[in-house]
Amino acid sequence: MTGARTSTLATLRGSIERIETHGDGYALNRVALGHANADAMLRGGLALSAVHEVFAEGHQSAVATGFIAGLAGRIASRRPLVWVRQDFSDIESGALSMSGFSELGLDPRYVVSVRAADVDSALRTAADALGCDALGGVVLEVWGDARQLDLVASRKLTLAAQASGVTALLLRLAAIPHPSTAETRWIVRAAHSPPDSASRPAALWGAPMFDAQLVRNRHGPVGRWIMEWKCDECLFSEPSAYPQPVAAAPAYRSHQKTVGEQRRRAG
Repeated sequence: MTGARTSTLATLRGSIERIETHGDGYALNRVALGHANADAMLRGGLALSAVHEVFAEGHQSAVATGFIAGLAGRIASRRPLVWVRQDFSDIESGALSMSGFSELGLDPRYVVSVRAADVDSALRTAADALGCDALGGVVLEVWGDARQLDLVASRKLTLAAQASGVTALLLRLAAIPHPSTAETRWIVRAAHSPPDSASRPAALWGAPMFDAQLVRNRHGPVGRWIMEWKCDECLFSEPSAYPQPVAAAPAYRSHQKTVGEQRRRAG
């Protein structure tokens, strides 16, 4: 039994070593995000058949979910997407909204949502899903610092993703980053979204905006960008400029003085 276990560990270590020492010559298929600067840092886009991590503080869970949905929409390419999440996530941040996914451009008909009782069940489910090469991607959503998601678990997910060609997206909420074999690691926050001038007065919200910080990139530099999600085109881009530049009135000017100036100009 000990000999068999030693042999298995040796095989696993050899596979991991081949993954971690591929260097620049290792060819990865990539999908462009649409944001020119981010794609340049990523050497053409997000690597497929790999593991990517997205971290966010607990109160930023909706922002991180939207960012992951955007990434998933880019990589899934209208293939089924399995989204695995703990029951605890439903308690903390609410259930996933299929209508919300639709507004973001992610077709809910391709999303298979799986609820797991705990981290162990979620991890096993995600690993099993990664073994199905018919999928476009797998999202594993875990709340808090989970000891089960250690370096060994990360390596197993990476090996499974490489074997099947299915990309894994790990959504880590209210968690601290630890060493992993992830291809990229992002920290996401909400960014200011200017109102859309094309919208009617009743709908003054703008496009989804993300303050996306790339803190780990195995094959290039890191960076931080404000990324706008284009719901119709289903891609990220540089933020659009304000439709009409607005200058705030100086605080020292009184209402009476402003009204007087307007009357003089009208005259």
